[in-house]
Amino acid sequence: MLCQFTVKNYKSIREEMTFDMQATAIMEHRDRIIQTKDRENFLPVSVIYGPNGGGKSNVLEALHTLDAKVLRPLCATCDKTECEYKARKIPVEPFAFSEETRKKPTEFEMFFRTDIAEYRYILHVKQDVVVYESLDRIKLDTGRRSALFVRNGNVIELKGVFGKIKISEEISETLPLLSYLGITYKKNEVISDVIEWFEESIDFLNYGNPRQELRTAIAKTDEVKKLVLDMIREMDLDIEDFRIEEKEENYIEVYTKHTVNGYNTELTLAEESSGTRKLFGLLPFIARSLVVGTTLVIDELDAKIHPILLRYVIMLFNNMEINKNGAQLIFTSHDLSTMNNDIFRRDEIWFVAKGKEQNSKLYSLVEFKNTKGESVRMDAKYDKQYLEGKYGADPYLKKIIDWSDVNA
Repeated sequence: MLCQFTVKNYKSIREEMTFDMQATAIMEHRDRIIQTKDRENFLPVSVIYGPNGGGKSNVLEALHTLDAKVLRPLCATCDKTECEYKARKIPVEPFAFSEETRKKPTEFEMFFRTDIAEYRYILHVKQDVVVYESLDRIKLDTGRRSALFVRNGNVIELKGVFGKIKISEEISETLPLLSYLGITYKKNEVISDVIEWFEESIDFLNYGNPRQELRTAIAKTDEVKKLVLDMIREMDLDIEDFRIEEKEENYIEVYTKHTVNGYNTELTLAEESSGTRKLFGLLPFIARSLVVGTTLVIDELDAKIHPILLRYVIMLFNNMEINKNGAQLIFTSHDLSTMNNDIFRRDEIWFVAKGKEQNSKLYSLVEFKNTKGESVRMDAKYDKQYLEGKYGADPYLKKIIDWSDVNA
């Protein structure tokens, strides 16, 4: 589970911004939160709105870049087919519109949870070189907090349960220590717990090879396929079943089964409508997230499906009887048909827009206050007020009009 993510000096993000999946103490939809055993509350859904060019995609890309920075070295040493597209290098790009920021590192900080602990991982990178890195944890059964390692330049200090681990004196300056530990000490219980979260518990849709990703999502379990078929039938797509066939050179073909007037036939996915193809590129990931309990990150989800289906998908994650394993959906959107208090809590709605110096700002609806210091009411017409530019991130302008109205 993703708890919180902070980034600074990345692409259009100049100042530090924090994206928080912790639920705030508000009244609406209190039955739609993920409640942990230690009585912490987290959000199953969060959406980021904003104008084109405002920087909302960069928030998700920053999260993906951190994940890729950790996993790429592990994938480069892996011979599994699904690792191939994860092994590509993703540059860490600082804020471009300032000579000062171009010389400074990009800073990432992430809080995330596994079944046994909550971790805080910090990584500062300058021109692909790791200048600072640290990892600490809180054990969920005891509440005990402990530091695991700190890396400051070439100085590395292993602490706590990592105190007896031996490491090379010549670790590459571009290699995260976490990645090194994942390669060298994968059988260590704590290291395995952390690395498996990066590998299995957070997914980024369409950031790699779509067909390879589709194979990975569908092939996990029969339970995933069953849920995909249930969703397809719920959407009345006239598809009774589907199968995956392995072709040469790691290519896969998806076949869909139809029955018309008692006659059975199969179509390739390429023969289906564009809408059906989009759904097959999405539903397996939705199903896997709900079955396994992963954090699923999707840029422009509304561009992939009809607004009615978008609402349906969001409500799957909001339904705690279906979302039993703490799955989370994080996405960007332009769709206003779902921007209302029936679908979202105020702390699940975020806005991004650019200031006068091309720097993106991120803030949530629950934090927003107008010039009178008044918060947005839970029964407000969110979509109408957004279109009127009352939340700062005007949907028709790349830049916000007056940042003095935003007290976030």
